[in-house]
Amino acid sequence: MFFRNEKPHEWTFEERLANLKQFGFEVQRQGAGALVTRDGCGAMVEDLGGGKVKVGKAGVLVGGEIASLVHGGYQMFLRTPSGKEIPALADQLKTLHAFDEDLREGLGLTSLYNLSLGTTADDHLYDRVEERDAPRHPRPWETKAAQS
Repeated sequence: MFFRNEKPHEWTFEERLANLKQFGFEVQRQGAGALVTRDGCGAMVEDLGGGKVKVGKAGVLVGGEIASLVHGGYQMFLRTPSGKEIPALADQLKTLHAFDEDLREGLGLTSLYNLSLGTTADDHLYDRVEERDAPRHPRPWETKAAQS
């Protein structure tokens, strides 16, 4: 007697997008990818070929743009690609977290533990130290106050 392992079904990009509609997502095709929206949140999903997808960072829709989350240390902010910045509300963060979890489940992707704990931000602006990320910091004797 021989046992045969069946190959798992390889999802196509179109099947993945069609599955999102069961979760209440709206899908708008844009070039090689799609804009997926629901409840005021959105994300770009790209087709990598071979049934693989790449999910862009999910964010809240602000004026037609997907705003990314920025952690200011004392509050979370939403920043659009055009530079508009608004404070993030608790309801928006809860909706964004649910959106991201359902999007991954609808696409058939693995949900990572650290991302499942809560909403994450790519940018962290905890302090107001200027020129911290500059390659060379000015010395105290090189400041304008020392030259006066």
